[in-house]
Amino acid sequence: MTAADPDIDAFTRPYWDAAAEGRLLLMRCDACGRAHHYPREFCPHCWSEDVRWEESSGRATLYTWSVVHRNDLPPFGDRVPYVAAVVDLAEGPRMMTEVVGVAETDLRIGMDLEVSFRAEGEVRVPVFGSSSEG
Repeated sequence: MTAADPDIDAFTRPYWDAAAEGRLLLMRCDACGRAHHYPREFCPHCWSEDVRWEESSGRATLYTWSVVHRNDLPPFGDRVPYVAAVVDLAEGPRMMTEVVGVAETDLRIGMDLEVSFRAEGEVRVPVFGSSSEG
């Protein structure tokens, strides 16, 4: 196991199974109607447990980023430099991720991004790159 390996349990299994198929899932609260990410068994907005899985459009905008030049934890050290980022998903939630395939000089707050998935051992993880629309 490395620092990048997710802790997959019965609750998060649908998220990781969808990622393996190239789909990003969010949770939606049926009580207040708001979406949230990371997956939890309750709504962080109204505390209701009336939550369900919903497929994301995969569209996002860049909220902030940092270029990481040093990370000694496996497997990150082999990737430096990389762009650690926070994106605003089209459905509302913010998500920590990595931006791939975009030059550091081209990164702009508010730029359109689109999800893709990278193999990480046994799982596929969501990463974001330039949107085909922008």
